[in-house]
Amino acid sequence: MRINFNVPPSTGRELEYIKQCIDAEKICGDGAFTKKCNGWFEERMKTAKCLLTTSCTHATEMAAMLAGIKEGDEVIMPSYTFVSTADAFVLRGATPVFVDIRPDTMNIDEKLIEAAVTERTRAIVPVHYAGVACEMDTITDIAERHGLFVIEDAAQGVLASYKGRALGSIGDFGCYSFHETKNYSMGEGGALLIKDEKYIERAEIIREKGTDRSKYYRGQVDKYTWQDAGSSYLPSDMNAAYLYAQLEIADEINDKRLKVWDRYYRELRELEEKGKLGLPYVPKDCVHNAHMFYIKTADIAERTALKAHMEKYGILTVFHYIPLHSAPAGKKYGRFSGEDVYTTKESERLLRLPLYYSLTEEDQGFVIDKLKEFYR
Repeated sequence: MRINFNVPPSTGRELEYIKQCIDAEKICGDGAFTKKCNGWFEERMKTAKCLLTTSCTHATEMAAMLAGIKEGDEVIMPSYTFVSTADAFVLRGATPVFVDIRPDTMNIDEKLIEAAVTERTRAIVPVHYAGVACEMDTITDIAERHGLFVIEDAAQGVLASYKGRALGSIGDFGCYSFHETKNYSMGEGGALLIKDEKYIERAEIIREKGTDRSKYYRGQVDKYTWQDAGSSYLPSDMNAAYLYAQLEIADEINDKRLKVWDRYYRELRELEEKGKLGLPYVPKDCVHNAHMFYIKTADIAERTALKAHMEKYGILTVFHYIPLHSAPAGKKYGRFSGEDVYTTKESERLLRLPLYYSLTEEDQGFVIDKLKEFYR
């Protein structure tokens, strides 16, 4: 038996939609399916503008450019995140300032952010780990009082919410990922959500290699020219077609993932009550999207043993980020504000279980049985 950690979602209509792109002889960026995806997110997330991008990394790079991040600036973020969160700002010459996480949600500790603010701080980047929202009221309050941008790394947060507001739509900019490991996938891809309309025109220019090509295609100018610094951030419309097939049944996919998540939680609760392991925590103001289900072992040694035990039965479980501040580039480009009380300790305990749209009840039951066997 082989149970993968992740299987990319597929609805059965992806090839049909990709063929439509080919038949229409429009496979480059900003085709019909790209526009459909943008419109879907604008309506669903109640945001001024959504622009599909080639990755969440590129969406974050665009946000950094729109926020005017430059050399010498500082950007506050957790160290427990993917490298793209920091890279987007390092490329602008800024310094990532890492803040410790909360051990319950693995999100940035909102109570420690203000102490990290200096005269050089320009933005706060909350990362909604596992599709569970950061404490956004506190974060936006700090940002407003200090005149800072809030750039949400909502790579894992599609269809999750905080106090009824979609993750990615709360800050000035929100960044989604549609990598093959995400709830909704286009292989490689992402999206930038823009809250304030005043940034839309420049965002379109940045995304189109610094040109006003989008205005040209809308008939607003008779030719397009180089207007600003930018890059090629448009995904192929074939990628968008693959994604749109999933957006059509987004709630069905979300419900299935939540069902898998809920079963893990229900059947492993006894082990948590006995003190054998830790389970995810979702604050009452948050609606998560079952992006992942993780457990926490006693320490890294137990995690290593458990991982080996599961692999013996063909079950792939994986840990997650190595804290950025401990990486060579993190030491070179960033700094840690305050003390690392939980970031390293909690990251070494975390192990993620298989969770995907096509996971069968039988396979999930096998995963649960073998995990329980280890703790017996």
